[in-house]
Amino acid sequence: MKKTHLWKPGNMLLLAGILLIALNLRPALASVGPLVSDIQASTGLSNGLLGLLTTLPLIAFGIISTLTPLVTRRLGMGWTLFLAMALLALGIVIRSLGPIFTLYLGTLLIGVAIAFGNVMLPSLTKRNFSENSGLITSLYSSVMAIGAALAAGLSVPLARQHNLGWQGSLAVWAVCAFLAALLWLPQVTRLKRTPPSNNSSMGLKSLVKSKLAWQVALFMGLQSLTFYVILAWLPSIIQDRGHGANYAGWMLSLSQATGILGSLLIPVLAGRRKDQRSIVLFLAGIEVIGLVGLIVPSLGLVWLWVSLIGFVLGGTFGLSLLFLVLRSRDSDEATSLSGMAQSIGYIIAATGPSLFGAIIDVIGSWTPALTVLFVIAILKFFMGMGAAKPGKV
Repeated sequence: MKKTHLWKPGNMLLLAGILLIALNLRPALASVGPLVSDIQASTGLSNGLLGLLTTLPLIAFGIISTLTPLVTRRLGMGWTLFLAMALLALGIVIRSLGPIFTLYLGTLLIGVAIAFGNVMLPSLTKRNFSENSGLITSLYSSVMAIGAALAAGLSVPLARQHNLGWQGSLAVWAVCAFLAALLWLPQVTRLKRTPPSNNSSMGLKSLVKSKLAWQVALFMGLQSLTFYVILAWLPSIIQDRGHGANYAGWMLSLSQATGILGSLLIPVLAGRRKDQRSIVLFLAGIEVIGLVGLIVPSLGLVWLWVSLIGFVLGGTFGLSLLFLVLRSRDSDEATSLSGMAQSIGYIIAATGPSLFGAIIDVIGSWTPALTVLFVIAILKFFMGMGAAKPGKV
C-alpha cells in the first residue's frame, strides 16, 4: 500500500481500526489483578500459581513474537490481526468458564492473540504512518493504557456490586474483542500483502548481532517486567497495607490512568528528537522516587507514588514502541525488530509475576520484592540510554 496523507479517509479508517485493536490488548490482562483474592478464594491457588495467570501470556508473547513475521508474510497483516481478535474473544470466554484447566487454557490463548497485536502495531505504524510515527505511537499506546485503566477499575465492581462474580467480570471483555474483530474486517482486503524486502529473510540473524537491537529488546523487557508485576500485584500490595479491595482496584486503575498521560506525552516528545537520552533520564528519576515511596509505607501518599509509577510505565512503554520504529529502516525490519524485541522482552517479563508471588509466599513481605524493582529500574536506565542514541539497527 502506498503511503497517503494521515487525514485521508482511508488512513483515518485504518487508524481507527488500529486504536480499536490497541484498546483490546490490555483489558484481558489488567482485569485479573484486582480479582486475585476472589479467584484465590474460589480455586485455592497459591500466590505463585496465581502469578502464572499473568506469566502465561508473557510466555506466549515471547514465543509467538518470533513467529509473527512468518505468519504475516503468509496471511498478510489484515488477516493476522482479524484472527488475533477472534482468538482473543475465544480465549476470554474459555478462561471465564470456571474450572482451573480452562482458566489456564484461556489465559494461554489470550497471550497468543495479544502477541500478534503487540508485534503488528509498530509494523503498521512504520508501513503506513512513518512520517507521523511519534503521534501514532502516542495514540495507540495511550489507548492501550485506557483499556488497562478501565479493566482495572471496573473488575471488582462488576464482580461484586453487579453480582457477575470473577468469571463474569473477566468474560465482559470478550464483547470488546469480538467487536474489534468485526470492525477490523474492512482492513482484511484493504491491507494487501506486500513482498518482503531483499534483506528481510536475514533480518533476525542480523538483528541478534546488533548491540542496539539488544538494548532496545532489554529496555522493552525490563519495562514490561515492571509493568506486569505492578499489574498483577499492586492491588495485593495495597490491601496488605490495610486498604480495601475497591480502593486497591482503583489505585491500580489510577496507575493505568496516569500511564495514559505518559503514553500520550512521551512518544510525541521523543519523536521530535533524534536523541532520546534526556527523556530516558527524566523517566528513570521519576520511577526511583515512586518506588521509594512504595517501599517505605510510613510515607503514606499511596496515590502519589502509584501515579508516578504509572506515568513512568506508560511513558517507557510508549518509548519502547517508538524505538521499534525509529531504529528500523522499513516495515519489514520494523516487524523483525518488533518480533525480536518483544520475544526477548516478554520472556524477561514472564519471570516477574510468578517470581514476585513466590517471594511473598516465602518471605511474607513486599519490601524485598519492591527493592528488586528498584534494581530493575537502574538496569533499565542503562539499556534505555543505549537504545535512545540516534542510529539504525
